[in-house]
Amino acid sequence: MLPRHTDPIAAIATAPGRGAVGIVRVSGRGVGPLVEALCGRALRPREATYLPFRDAAGQSIDQGLALYFPAPHSYTGEDVLELQAHGGPVVLQLLLARCLQAAAEADAATGRPRLPGLRLARPGEFTERAFLNDKIDLAQAEAIADLIDASTEAAARSASRSLAGAFSDEIHRLRDALVHLRMLVEATLDFPEEEIDFLRKADAHGQLAALQRTLAEVMGRTRQGALLREGIKVVIAGQPNAGKSSLLNALAGAELAIVTPIAGTTRDKVQQTIQIEGVPLHVIDTAGLRESDDEVERIGIERAWQEIAAADAVLFLHDLTRAGEPGYDAADAAIADRLAHKVPEAVPVIDVWNKSDRAVAVDTESGGNGGAAAESGVRPAAHAATTVRLSARTGDGLDVLRRVLLEIAGWQSAAEGIYTARARHVEALQAVDAHLMEAAAQLASEGPALDLLAEELRLAQQALNAITGEFTSDDLLGVIFSSFCIGK
Repeated sequence: MLPRHTDPIAAIATAPGRGAVGIVRVSGRGVGPLVEALCGRALRPREATYLPFRDAAGQSIDQGLALYFPAPHSYTGEDVLELQAHGGPVVLQLLLARCLQAAAEADAATGRPRLPGLRLARPGEFTERAFLNDKIDLAQAEAIADLIDASTEAAARSASRSLAGAFSDEIHRLRDALVHLRMLVEATLDFPEEEIDFLRKADAHGQLAALQRTLAEVMGRTRQGALLREGIKVVIAGQPNAGKSSLLNALAGAELAIVTPIAGTTRDKVQQTIQIEGVPLHVIDTAGLRESDDEVERIGIERAWQEIAAADAVLFLHDLTRAGEPGYDAADAAIADRLAHKVPEAVPVIDVWNKSDRAVAVDTESGGNGGAAAESGVRPAAHAATTVRLSARTGDGLDVLRRVLLEIAGWQSAAEGIYTARARHVEALQAVDAHLMEAAAQLASEGPALDLLAEELRLAQQALNAITGEFTSDDLLGVIFSSFCIGK
């Protein structure tokens, strides 16, 4: 049995369902005999040829384009055959089955199987082969999946830049600077008898400081890239009839949630992903928060609190037309009190005062006529992010709310240099930053422990290498490539 990474593989490379064109892809060593069995002739490398695809009896399964990419000049770095046929699922399944059958058949010239061991590809295995054969690094491989999954134009463009190597180039520059600094430290350790202060003469302090500044810039762009890919989760919360569903509809620009004057209309969450400046925001409308005897509504309210606890930002909606009414402000204060204990301090809670088109003037800065923000007295300062006054019905004030949400997300005006990134990239760079800070502390101390300094620099380089896959575990590779679609 061949090792798992050298088995020839085959799969349908296009999405399930009917379409004008569908692709069956085969990758492995020595695909040539399989080409002749399926196409009835040899193919010129990288040249599309229109011909019939043949079954075992020589009959045509379909007619289409065949392309042959000899190694190493292919997507995977192996021999690759792509059959572009009509996109019906039956046709593509017949072609895939024929590939597997022909691979097991004896070749007329050699008497041996044409392509022994050909099997169905796992999700992402073609791209995994490309990574293992040094056609792309791990960050570029992830960018392929991000480009496929991009939900906004900005996310697609940033993923394309990462695929072209923009992010990897930044990481390589950091690594090269780090390697040079490590060399100086190791030289000092290896030749202690030499009365030469390598670190002082080479300005190790200055080099490390410059490296930290460059790292900070890369981290900023990486956070922006991760934001473009993942977005933030925004939960709309508040009492019944405060206008939560209307606000969701206004932000989405569509009638997604049912809006009625009947309290408790929303029983379960309604979610929609919108984009502002290319940043995806996953906005969730929840059941109105109140005490209820209705079992179904109570379940909806409990789910609402679960969503609130997992949010990246909470829009606490108040009804301006009811501020000051007996019982209303006390109920808002009770919600604010629970928010203070339920929501982590780092998560902002924005007070949104709705129905400004129908309300008398209310001092929203101080919480209104007894507003929850003023009365509860328990919300941590970190939660008291901003107050916004708007009308979900007319749209007045929505632009202000959009700007606030972008600020909360940490978005800065999109630059052309933004590349896509993932949470693991951000975490790896944070680890690099922590190791460099420790290294700087060692370097600044009286009589620095050079062995500890060298170790911190080594760990920093190891964290950098994990981003591009030069140092990584098989477990991580399994997680990354299993998220790909089959055939990619």
